[in-house]
Amino acid sequence: MLPCPSPTSNWTPILSGWDSQRNGHFQGVAKEGRINGAKYPFRRYGVRCCAREVLVPKGPLYRVAGTAISISCNVSGYEGPAQQDFEWFLYRPEAPEAALGIVSTRDSRFSYAVFGPRVAAGEVQVQRLQGDAVVLKIARLQAQDAGIYECYTPSTDARYLGSYSGKVELRVLPDVLQVSAYPPGPRGRQAPASPPRLMVHEGQELALGCLARTSTQKHTHLAVSFGRAVPEAPVGRATLQEVVGLRPDLAVEAGAPYAERLAAGELRLGKEGTEQYRMVVGGAQAEDAGTYHCTAAEWIQDPDGSWAQIAEKRAVLAHVDVQTLSSQLAVAVGPGERRIGPGEPLELLCNVSGALPPPGRHAAYSVGWEMAPAGAPGPGRLVAQLDTEGVGSLGPGYEGRHIAMEKVASRTYRLRLEAARPGDAGTYRCLAKAYVRGSGARLREAASARSRPLPVHVREEGVVLEAVAWLAGGTVYRGETASLLCNISVRGGPPGLRLAASWWVERPEEGELSSAPAQLVGGVGRDGVAELGVRPGGGPVSVELVGPRSHRLRLHGLGPEDEGVYHCAPSAWVQHTDYSWYQAGSARSGPVTVYPYTHALDTLLVPLLVGAGVAFLTGAIVLGTITCCFMKRLRKR
Repeated sequence: MLPCPSPTSNWTPILSGWDSQRNGHFQGVAKEGRINGAKYPFRRYGVRCCAREVLVPKGPLYRVAGTAISISCNVSGYEGPAQQDFEWFLYRPEAPEAALGIVSTRDSRFSYAVFGPRVAAGEVQVQRLQGDAVVLKIARLQAQDAGIYECYTPSTDARYLGSYSGKVELRVLPDVLQVSAYPPGPRGRQAPASPPRLMVHEGQELALGCLARTSTQKHTHLAVSFGRAVPEAPVGRATLQEVVGLRPDLAVEAGAPYAERLAAGELRLGKEGTEQYRMVVGGAQAEDAGTYHCTAAEWIQDPDGSWAQIAEKRAVLAHVDVQTLSSQLAVAVGPGERRIGPGEPLELLCNVSGALPPPGRHAAYSVGWEMAPAGAPGPGRLVAQLDTEGVGSLGPGYEGRHIAMEKVASRTYRLRLEAARPGDAGTYRCLAKAYVRGSGARLREAASARSRPLPVHVREEGVVLEAVAWLAGGTVYRGETASLLCNISVRGGPPGLRLAASWWVERPEEGELSSAPAQLVGGVGRDGVAELGVRPGGGPVSVELVGPRSHRLRLHGLGPEDEGVYHCAPSAWVQHTDYSWYQAGSARSGPVTVYPYTHALDTLLVPLLVGAGVAFLTGAIVLGTITCCFMKRLRKR
């Protein structure tokens, strides 16, 4: 390190030159000087002690014609005011000794003729960052802008010491970056247009390609990104939303709205060959519609190790329209209002229409039938359906019936009930759902549609049941067997009608009937098999058919817990050709009160035992008292 000259040192700078164009200021720096008679060489960039130092970026810098550049310059170690002035000069390769004035912070007329118009138009300007730091900005580089740029700071020091200027070389490269679209491949339906218009269905893949190449002689990296602008919006950095991009370090990153889809594997970006890039958006959604662009940026590493973008170009790839499934899915049913008799087959057809993608890799469909009883609100309950895998299933309450749900054509589905019942009457609707496949083959419901209501009428069987029940004997006592009889009368109905009867009880609570539902005690099914429920008293129960249409319930060993109101509930059943059974009618008898009485002997037994006990106790007390008195008198005598 050189010694810092003191005020009393005999220091004489040996100057490198004097430039009248700089108003008499020292052009360069002292290359050497004498301190107390000794000669010392000085470094051109930055004297390390007590000296002014001007810093500019390390060079050479490589930039592309037509792009912008910013060159910073700052000074330190100076004396004088905090706000320093700066002057920029250019030394062109063809005239390395001629300094061309570009722009100055202190003189608005400083620019040479070659730069004057550009400075006046704002294309070339110097911007002050702070008192001792500025940046030279050139909006659009030209080939003649290549050369050595010098940042000079007029002296405000009491003496010349250090560096008063800094130089950096700029080399202007030709613009050889190219970017364009190349055919997106077989996916989608492309119409002949410029730029092309691409139509994809919701859930399908959207594939777009981009060709990016450069022939720059220097080592550069290309960054390629795909962006989307909403339809009819002007394209610019403010309106262009990045979808996914390949960074200069070869990292793949997505814009904020697409980050989750990239992580889930629904969004992909790959390089095919040396110049082709392909973006694939899986499971296209409505918000993916817009104008897609490919942006290629060329980056170079400056001598200080930082990366700088030296070129950027953008190309329109396609106008993309996403046809949503909800706008296309439609459902129609036939053949129209149906009127059938019980036991007859019922067939209904459902046709799914619309510009829909075929089921497979990207889309899937499910179709089902719903039924609501006449006058009931809402779509009703599910009868049968085919899921996305083509597997059929029946809705609750239809298990065990002969019902078929099948696909009879490309988009036509048939529901068939082998034997209709009166309970099948109502309003039918066909429900179709469309799904799109996401990452991991997971399905997401994208749309659903219901058909118009289709009325179906099924004639009643005309079965009328009546039931009369009573308690045999009228009065029953505890410990006895209570016999309840039920006679059933039937009017109408087809041949082969079968009857079933069940017995129910409602228990009293605090003198009133409970609000709880009736409890099954027992019954006989349509096939003659007895079915036992729960007896309130917990004793044995027997149910039997004592006549063609007469049923009996017996409660053995009647107890107080068996008290209640009993009734008989018969039902009529019809079997269809598909061997299924359905209930054609039902009835309920009047109430039969069962109250277990107690016998007269039972009512006298307790008082008798109590009276005998009291009499015996009283006699014993009297006898004991007399005996005690007699013995006392005997002792006295």
